[in-house]
Amino acid sequence: MIELKFSYGSEFAMTLTELRYIVTLAQEQHFGQAAERCHVSQPTLSIAVKKLEQELGVELFERSKSKVSATPTGENVIAQAQKVLEEASRILDIAAAGKDQLNSPLRVGGIFTIGPYLFPQFIPKLRELAPNMPLVVEESYTATLRRRLRNGDLDVIIIALPFTEPDVVTQPLYTEPFVVLMPNDHPLSKQKTIKPEDLDDENILMLGEGHCFRDQVLEALPNLAHRQGRDNELGIRTDTEGSSLETMRHMVASGLGITILPLTAVLGTQNQVQNLVTRPFAKPVPSRTAALAWRASFPRHKAIDALRSAILATKLPGVEEAE
Repeated sequence: MIELKFSYGSEFAMTLTELRYIVTLAQEQHFGQAAERCHVSQPTLSIAVKKLEQELGVELFERSKSKVSATPTGENVIAQAQKVLEEASRILDIAAAGKDQLNSPLRVGGIFTIGPYLFPQFIPKLRELAPNMPLVVEESYTATLRRRLRNGDLDVIIIALPFTEPDVVTQPLYTEPFVVLMPNDHPLSKQKTIKPEDLDDENILMLGEGHCFRDQVLEALPNLAHRQGRDNELGIRTDTEGSSLETMRHMVASGLGITILPLTAVLGTQNQVQNLVTRPFAKPVPSRTAALAWRASFPRHKAIDALRSAILATKLPGVEEAE
């Protein structure tokens, strides 16, 4: 355990673990959820936070039955604790650089609309390129991956552009088009390509709020965004939301409507099993660009290069390498 010692009349030990506790508690605003993220019991986290407050001589959090929120002083302390944790993570990165860059675990995160489809494709190739490098993968929302990257919980994340974060490097990977998924007997299945206006009278299944792909679709297809605003004003709902791309695929198969997906999410045979077909958009084709993002201080450049090479070596049909 690393200890940071500060003298305030009498000496006390403040650990990185305690700093991680208060940062996580500020993010979750709930002792139970914060304890779960820190992999400790709720009493352990609660006692540690109270101990730190007593040693600092200030209340860091306001506590109620339903919510925990940082005090004004607590917000300043937590912001500084976040910086300390980021710097401590850089120490680990520097130490890792002294080892074999392809021999230490690589922690990779991917957004929900990329991870399930890309991970199985590139992992076998990465094992060939770096057989001694253990791989730890996880999927989440962009905002969560962003935070975990900054905290040092992840080494590199796979996200969709645009993505900006101070002291974080981004590198485009590939560009993939959007396609329309529908039952094979749907009237639009008779068309070779789909124009945005063809969707005006259709029940479009969309991902729920918080998914960046939802925002990408609405930005690429303004007519859908306009229709949503119009329908909300009229008090009606013409779209149904799903929690994942796979949920929407099953909803389409059940006849609830049609949906828009990134191409990598529809490659394979599952659509045929469910009697579904895809149709491309007419030009200009809406698309998104996937990218790698990692801390500028991350020293294992060979590991990043191996990951990028493995991803690009998959050569998914219809997906173009980004320039």
